[in-house]
Amino acid sequence: RSNPYQTNSLRDGVRRYLQLPADQTVLILHAKVAQKSYGNEKRFFCPPPCVYLSGPGWKLKQEQIKDRDLGEMGFRVCGYMGLDSMGSSLMETQKLSFEEQPDAKGFGCAKALYISDADKRKHFRLVLKLFFSNGQEIGTFHSKLIKVISKPSQKKQSLKNTDLCISSGSKVSLFNRLRSQTVSTRYLSVEGGAFIASARQWAAFTLHLADEHCTRSEFPLREGYIRYGSVVQLVCTATGITLPPLIIRKVTKQYAMLDVDEPISQLHKCAFQFQGSDRMYLCLSTEKVIQFQASPCPKEANRELLNDGSCWTIIGTEMVEYTFSESLACVREPVSPVPLITALQLTGGGDVAMLEVQGEHFHAHLKVWFGDVEAETMYRSPKSLVCVVPDVSAFGSDWRWLRYPITVPLLLIRDDGLIYSSSFTFTYTPEQSSIPGQQVLSDVPQDSDKLLDSIHQEFTRTNFHLFMQS
Repeated sequence: RSNPYQTNSLRDGVRRYLQLPADQTVLILHAKVAQKSYGNEKRFFCPPPCVYLSGPGWKLKQEQIKDRDLGEMGFRVCGYMGLDSMGSSLMETQKLSFEEQPDAKGFGCAKALYISDADKRKHFRLVLKLFFSNGQEIGTFHSKLIKVISKPSQKKQSLKNTDLCISSGSKVSLFNRLRSQTVSTRYLSVEGGAFIASARQWAAFTLHLADEHCTRSEFPLREGYIRYGSVVQLVCTATGITLPPLIIRKVTKQYAMLDVDEPISQLHKCAFQFQGSDRMYLCLSTEKVIQFQASPCPKEANRELLNDGSCWTIIGTEMVEYTFSESLACVREPVSPVPLITALQLTGGGDVAMLEVQGEHFHAHLKVWFGDVEAETMYRSPKSLVCVVPDVSAFGSDWRWLRYPITVPLLLIRDDGLIYSSSFTFTYTPEQSSIPGQQVLSDVPQDSDKLLDSIHQEFTRTNFHLFMQS
């Protein structure tokens, strides 16, 4: 543990951070699968991996560098992205330049990455290295695993092999290529509250199986794998904007197949018919998203003729987010590895409660903090930290006697003052007790069932509940 002066100084800094978090977030968006390139061809990853930089901490850090280095250009962020097997040479990676968007986020895109047939792996990760343009390294960040495929599956998918199937609630991207030309690729996206077809940026959409009789504003969700002929709902993960209920159709040679109900596979061609409409389909026209009316086939009632703009390619996507804050210290070391908390497990109770923090990228220089209170922390492995849960009195002498739960955020703080926030919180539930001699403001009626009251006291004896924010 640090000495009392350092601890109090750090605690004051954590309190300031909790009041006004100066976070820096790195968000990596990428596809779940990548098509292998053969020979001299280069099948660039589609949609291309994207990086978004957000949070007020970026501007704060850039101002610190600008003041220190007295330079105008030294505080710009630049990056390099490549495959995790490429080694450390920056010549083997693609340089990313970040441009500021209207929403103040920085955006960069790696459009020319591919995997050759010389690489025999079935899975790989993307590696992102970020720097300030004065040469100071920010850190190294990894994508989630990407599966390598040779080409889109042409055979009917079996639910016994779900590797390539798309499940309800998963995230997807949709893109369109007019006349199969790479240069004409357009991605379904959202801008200014409207759906657009963008040549530059793509959005991830949560694809839900919906009830047959759902409405646009309210739809009951269903679990399972998505099949052709199902009613689905596309919800933009960034904005929450949704399209009306759609029936997803298989596309074969520019025809929508009305009688196919097989599971949908990665990189399949598909079309989206507006539910209840007269053959109206989701379509793009240059950068606009419109409705297109398909033509019936007199000889084959199970088919409808589409135009190029109504034929979409569907692919699953992944997202990984790293958040940190350098507001408490002038950090010279890289912020990576950035720890990610995935689960919490409480053992014991009363004065001997222990909390196991489970996740990735943990190391011995991390401490768990309950709000502005540091916990005694033990490093167990890169996937596990164990800490002693601080007594509720650590938050102030008055807290012990409050009659309502106290929820505090869980933080990980590196020994140089670097803060890693999380989406997890810890909740103290008050005991059924009071200060001796002080009148109890009872929540329980005098004639309440004594057995239920004693059960409640036993249930809250440990003082702890766990919650994870959605």
